[in-house]
Amino acid sequence: MSIIQSISPTQAHEILDSDSQAVLIDTRTYIEFSFIGHPIGAIHVPLKRPPNWDVLPNFIEQAEKHIPSKSTPVILMCRSGARSMDAAKLLEQAGYQTLYNMDEGFEGDKDNNNHRGTLGGWRFHKLPWEQS
Repeated sequence: MSIIQSISPTQAHEILDSDSQAVLIDTRTYIEFSFIGHPIGAIHVPLKRPPNWDVLPNFIEQAEKHIPSKSTPVILMCRSGARSMDAAKLLEQAGYQTLYNMDEGFEGDKDNNNHRGTLGGWRFHKLPWEQS
């Protein structure tokens, strides 16, 4: 049984506000993180790189640089919640104990016009974000 909890962007923001130890890791690519934007305070640790979208072999090693201990609350996010769940599973296998996957991600799912950001996501909920 998995220990990963699925949470909304609003719940993620509440956890980050109430627990100074909690870490938010953004698993998107550099281009997504920098040019589309990211939550203020998010730590960028990409999970995959185009064009093959294979998991980067040093993901755990890079994430561990930003997570003080295996019991630190870690929130993982991506564009819509899929890559971040893959990242959460890797951290769970590595022994991390308090893991959250942020459903909806930064941009949310596509709407009927194939646009993101209109149905959900961190920005949709008007939570603090910035562009690099």
